[in-house]
Amino acid sequence: MAEINILNKNHPLYQEDLERIAQTVNMDMLHNKSFLISGSTGLLGIFLIDVLMRLNEKGANITIFALGRSKEKAIKRLGEYRNDCHFQFIVHEATESLKELPNTDYIIPLASNTHPLAYSQYPIETININVKGAEEALKKAFDNGATVLYPSTVEIYGNSKDTAKFVETFTGELSLETSRSCYTESKRLSEALCQSYRAEKGVRVKIVRLSRVFGPTMLMCDSKASSQFIKKALRKENIVLKSKGEQQFSYTYAADAVGAMLHVLLHGVEGAAYNIANETCNVRLKDFAKLCADWAGKEVVFELPSETEQKGFSIATRAILDNSKLLNIGWNPTYTMKDAIYRTLEILSYGK
Repeated sequence: MAEINILNKNHPLYQEDLERIAQTVNMDMLHNKSFLISGSTGLLGIFLIDVLMRLNEKGANITIFALGRSKEKAIKRLGEYRNDCHFQFIVHEATESLKELPNTDYIIPLASNTHPLAYSQYPIETININVKGAEEALKKAFDNGATVLYPSTVEIYGNSKDTAKFVETFTGELSLETSRSCYTESKRLSEALCQSYRAEKGVRVKIVRLSRVFGPTMLMCDSKASSQFIKKALRKENIVLKSKGEQQFSYTYAADAVGAMLHVLLHGVEGAAYNIANETCNVRLKDFAKLCADWAGKEVVFELPSETEQKGFSIATRAILDNSKLLNIGWNPTYTMKDAIYRTLEILSYGK
């Protein structure tokens, strides 16, 4: 079984993150509302649920039905809510029907394979989780009048060959010649499903296209490059780069990502897609690695990837999201890149 890290939620910085995002949310708009959230024990699911539960401490009276395939993981990462009347964890596979589950106001299908080794080792599963997960969420929303917030990705845009940023109308340049296309194409199809259910059946849908998200709610089994850097820094080891590190990407700290998701849910236009990114966190891969190494007092070293690793790597060398559409509906990011990386490492290293 993959290693499950017990999150240090009592760290002052984590508590500060929760409070800061909770204060940006219009609590009146969420009062007495209910959520159905799949992928609840993942990087974004954990932080999202913790923010909603923080709002409950302030009197929001939000009900949360958290879905996931592992009860053990839920106990370790969400166990503090086991006896809370506002929270219920339900063992559920992302591809299964939601028909018999409780009706809610909002559905957020976060379950997905989101790291390179999963793409290369389980491409069929990756497609099924994304597409079936989206379809079941949309069918459930149609049945009970819920709103779906669909979490899409920067990866639907593919690779950029110039210095332009990706705007929401860009149609993307993708390759179908590798198994990694399982993720990008299934996310694109899922977005098409969202628009189709909206057009044909009137389902209320809003879409967020997330940049590369990182933060203290990450799982130790995550194989993304940024996660590998963080794990190396935590072990006080040199940071290993599998390339020259010139790739430039948009990153977002988990707290900012969840704050933006909730902002789109409450203030975004139905049927619209919004890029979630923080312009202060548009950096080269080697810059991310260097910040992790600096925190640990170590160096950045270069190493060729294995064949299995290479299959899961993105071919993108530049993927910068234009976030002006999101800024125009009133959201603003909080964390700089250095602050976000250092907060992640401080929280994860707490008590070790």
